[in-house]
Amino acid sequence: MKNSIDTDMIIDSKRGKEYDTANQPLYYSTAFLRPSLDDEEAHLYVRNSNPNREKLEEKLARLENGKYGFAFNSGMSAIAAALMTSSPGDHIIMPGDMYGGTYELGKTILKRYQLELTAIDQSDLNNIKNAITENTKAIYIETPSNPTLKVTDIKGIVEIARKNNLITIVDNTFMTPLGQSPLSLGADIVVHSATKFLGGHSDLLAGAVIVNDETIKNSIQELQVVMGMGLGTYDCWTLSQHLKTLSIRWKKSTENTEKLYTFFKTHEGITDIYYPGEDQLHLSQANHGGAVISFRIKDESKAQKFVDQLNIPLVSVSLGGVESILSHPKTSSHKALTEEERQAKGITEGLFRLSVGIEAADDLINDIKHALDSI
Repeated sequence: MKNSIDTDMIIDSKRGKEYDTANQPLYYSTAFLRPSLDDEEAHLYVRNSNPNREKLEEKLARLENGKYGFAFNSGMSAIAAALMTSSPGDHIIMPGDMYGGTYELGKTILKRYQLELTAIDQSDLNNIKNAITENTKAIYIETPSNPTLKVTDIKGIVEIARKNNLITIVDNTFMTPLGQSPLSLGADIVVHSATKFLGGHSDLLAGAVIVNDETIKNSIQELQVVMGMGLGTYDCWTLSQHLKTLSIRWKKSTENTEKLYTFFKTHEGITDIYYPGEDQLHLSQANHGGAVISFRIKDESKAQKFVDQLNIPLVSVSLGGVESILSHPKTSSHKALTEEERQAKGITEGLFRLSVGIEAADDLINDIKHALDSI
């Protein structure tokens, strides 16, 4: 009988066979015993594989309804590996509204390796069709996007990609596998910054790549092993532990976000709200609006005063923790963009991105209301 994802994140098939404890042991070793010299299944060296990474990668694949999962030492290394399955001279279509780190990667490192990137508004499928050239290899999607949560039609892009023999890569960090399943919608590669919701406790740096195709799997595995991009043993063990509570953390965060959205709609100090919870395209490919909401305060000159009045949200970078985290994209995730580029994307002084945690929703709303009322 097949278990649900919630159960699979807790139950280990090797419990009671290889170990008799509630938690998988931490295999803190760089070398492993080889039962025979030609045993291809044995762990050879910690950079290649180890029992803790093996178990975590099985969980990651199961989460995303995929065949092969890979744990990377950061979200950026996972994104880099997915993009580096292309070859020099290949062209990749990117979202115009993307994570700042991905933008920097394309602008610097990938450019050196002669990968050609074109950033466009992917909310209009005609833009995708018009951007395809003879050397286009892949379409990279963020949906919802960072930080204004624009929605992209995954199925629509997959259809275009297949007609043109392209691969589709989806960054699913914001929605998690519990909120959205890109592989089930036809995508070829899914990437995550597992530092965020998958980890959920703001205590580790990790990334994930999940695929179904064996050829792509071999390319990802080669990059992970040869370039030393695999997640370390202790972080593999820790992330596996955190995945046990992903379902309940995600449920509470998304419920809180819906309550915050209702509050933001009624407060006169907010001029713009970015949340896909009522977007029909988004809801056709996802279960709900997720646990990230962005908003713009009415008096943008009071951005610092606003955060000074807050007590509950952690004013910082990152997202996906059990604590609510309020980020200021202009001075953090999208700082590398020029002022002109930020303005074009709506990333202004008064724009904030709130990753909603699992605190009591009323406490969080009251704290934010107090800060807004104070400015």
